[in-house]
Amino acid sequence: MFGVDYCLGLTGSLCVYTLSGMARSQNELDILSQECACATLRKTSRTLTRMYDDALKPSGLLATQYIVLVAIQKDQPATIGQLAETLVMDRTTLTRNLKPLEKSGLIVSGTGEDQRTHVVSLTLKGKTAMEKAFPLWRKVQGHVATTLGPKRLAHLLSDLKEAVVLLRGN
Repeated sequence: MFGVDYCLGLTGSLCVYTLSGMARSQNELDILSQECACATLRKTSRTLTRMYDDALKPSGLLATQYIVLVAIQKDQPATIGQLAETLVMDRTTLTRNLKPLEKSGLIVSGTGEDQRTHVVSLTLKGKTAMEKAFPLWRKVQGHVATTLGPKRLAHLLSDLKEAVVLLRGN
């Protein structure tokens, strides 16, 4: 679909066409940039992540790290599989995101009841970091609610949660 087309020119030179299969008109590009659900959600996600990262900076945590720590605390000891399902992440990405948390002493990992099961739990340092981050999170969450309006935020969160379920086929 999207790829590179090659041809042999009249003089024997190689021609490379890199726009094969891509939208060719400005109108098509405008429609894609304005109506693409993925692009719009990623822009929104990056905007919110920056806001939360800035707000959580005094805690030493990034928003993505805080979210992972919350999921671990909720289910601890949590298996990698449970966390991946909760966070809607693949196990490889989750494992890569857990490494800095473990290296900083915020979590500890080990083998579960079954030797094939890998579990993680918060350390005291991790719980302390979460306690420090919570009021910062609450403040930025309040700012988002005020900016969007509580009703709009509630509808947005509800719609996004429903979209996850529908799009995952559950």
